[in-house]
Amino acid sequence: MSDEKSAVIEALAPQGRLRVAINYGNTVLAQRGENGEPAGVSAVLARALADELGVEAEFATFDGAGDVFAAIDDDAWRVGFVARDPVRAEKIHFTDPYVIIEGTYLVPEAAPFQEVDELDRGDVRIAVGKGAAYDLYLTRALKHASLVRAATSAAAIELFVERQLDAAAGVRQPLASYAAEHPGYRVLAGRFTAIEQCMAVTKAQASDEVTRYVEDFLSRMKQSGLVKRALAESGQDETQAAP
Repeated sequence: MSDEKSAVIEALAPQGRLRVAINYGNTVLAQRGENGEPAGVSAVLARALADELGVEAEFATFDGAGDVFAAIDDDAWRVGFVARDPVRAEKIHFTDPYVIIEGTYLVPEAAPFQEVDELDRGDVRIAVGKGAAYDLYLTRALKHASLVRAATSAAAIELFVERQLDAAAGVRQPLASYAAEHPGYRVLAGRFTAIEQCMAVTKAQASDEVTRYVEDFLSRMKQSGLVKRALAESGQDETQAAP
């Protein structure tokens, strides 16, 4: 075994277990499998990394990205799968993205909005999942509209409906699924941001050797087609795979 791989195992897989954070709040990336174990592209990548290192993948699961970020201080995970954001970068080293998804709005069918920029008005209230990538982005970007935060991304849609807010912000696919199943709602065609989903290593473990190894691993997985296959096999659009 190379010295580099030994250093990676020591940092990321103490006691022979790769401690991985999985966020169920983004269904593009992670789903609960039939056996109760994590499924989806992020879980596939985690298991592939564990196999390459010769260790066991040990999952810590969360309902939202904000919870994943908060758990860093508890040393609950060493490798995660979260969206790149400047706030998170204070405690996380991000790889290049493996998936790029759109942040957009779910609105009532009768709402006057056609473009995402039209929602940045003082009388507009937008539901968001607390700590999600689009919450962090919109907190910086919106000048006039108000954000109403729910505990998770799924709860943000419920909050939007229950309180008759003007919109729910989120990842396009879950919003589109909700609109398809609930007449009276639609998703705007445009996007307010492209969200880069990356592998993440906590800064406490992010030595040059570790980050170089994880970045190289992800590059090889993308080149091999694993990311596209994992997306397709979990019912997601493989065109969301980052180049």
